[in-house]
Amino acid sequence: MPGFEFATTHRVLVEAGAAGRLPALCQERGASRALLVTDPGIRSTPLLEPVEDSFRQAGMPLTVFDQVSADPADTIVLDAARQAKEAKADLVIGFGGGSSMDVAKLVALLAHPDASQQLSDIYGVGMATGPRLPLIQVPTTAGTGSEVTPVAIVTTGATTKAGVVAPSLLPDLAVLDATLTLGLPAHVTAATGVDAMVHAIEAYTSAHKKNPYSDMLAREALRLLGGNLVTAVKEGDNLAAREACLLGAMMAGQAFANAPVAAVHALAYPLGGHFHIPHGLSNSLVLPEVLKFNATVAAPLYAELAPILSDRPFTDANDGAQALIAALEALIDAVGLPVRLRDAGVTEESLETLASDAMLQQRLLVNNPRDVSEADALAIYKAVY
Repeated sequence: MPGFEFATTHRVLVEAGAAGRLPALCQERGASRALLVTDPGIRSTPLLEPVEDSFRQAGMPLTVFDQVSADPADTIVLDAARQAKEAKADLVIGFGGGSSMDVAKLVALLAHPDASQQLSDIYGVGMATGPRLPLIQVPTTAGTGSEVTPVAIVTTGATTKAGVVAPSLLPDLAVLDATLTLGLPAHVTAATGVDAMVHAIEAYTSAHKKNPYSDMLAREALRLLGGNLVTAVKEGDNLAAREACLLGAMMAGQAFANAPVAAVHALAYPLGGHFHIPHGLSNSLVLPEVLKFNATVAAPLYAELAPILSDRPFTDANDGAQALIAALEALIDAVGLPVRLRDAGVTEESLETLASDAMLQQRLLVNNPRDVSEADALAIYKAVY
């Protein structure tokens, strides 16, 4: 067995209603003033009120930064860090989807009193070297797994994204409170759930750092998500299904944090950059075609995953790979997500630009089980269009 390293968030708390204990969880980490990072959508729901009430009752100052957007720009990160410094926050809470949690990670770095690096200094792998403030992540969607990954994605231009990848971005605590996901709209539940399934599949087939721990987590994540996502979409108040999806998304996050994702994500990012398609939906749109492309080399691994999602018998690895792809296509249809780029607002004349931009994601493409050229990416986009 090749040597490997596995790292994840220091502590995980899975408990319905646990968000009400955030003040005590902050105080356990020596904090006296917290900054909570979230988005306007969360602010418009009832989710924040009980959290803010719990801090008031505990006599602990809480500052809320609620301006995170999807695919957050670097300016949002800098604004949040500035607010954390002004509030003299000594702990950061990410509360929301992947964008809010990603911003929270970077704020925890940039707002530390001894921070010496600028945001522009830390893009890339292992570039962030300074200390950070204590960090608690509270996901309100079952998708990104950001609560257990050392990665934060930032929009750095009109259509481009950059990643910060560093061990220090791993949070101190992930709080999985499924009650926070009960009001999630069906289309968001569907897209984020498929996103998490992509994390599991790409981790299982990653060309780099695939290992027994990530494999175990990826399989269990697929089992939990594949068995519960349709129920969570169609029965939004089903707490058991919501909790299974939340746990599955976290496990998928742990898997891909250690065995990184690949071409599905590389082709999804330009869709978000150019057309502001939510990340989970972007992944869902290109997933089946990327798997078909990869199956020429990854069929044995896909066949290992097939029985988790499909009860269709198969005779060889190629047939097993097709069973997996068919099961995923059926699930995407069952949760009501669009399957064509044109149905998500993508224009045909943009496909060449999308393919060119996908080639900029070499950090991800190197992990794909099959090499992807610009012509390959264009062919995939055309097949999905």
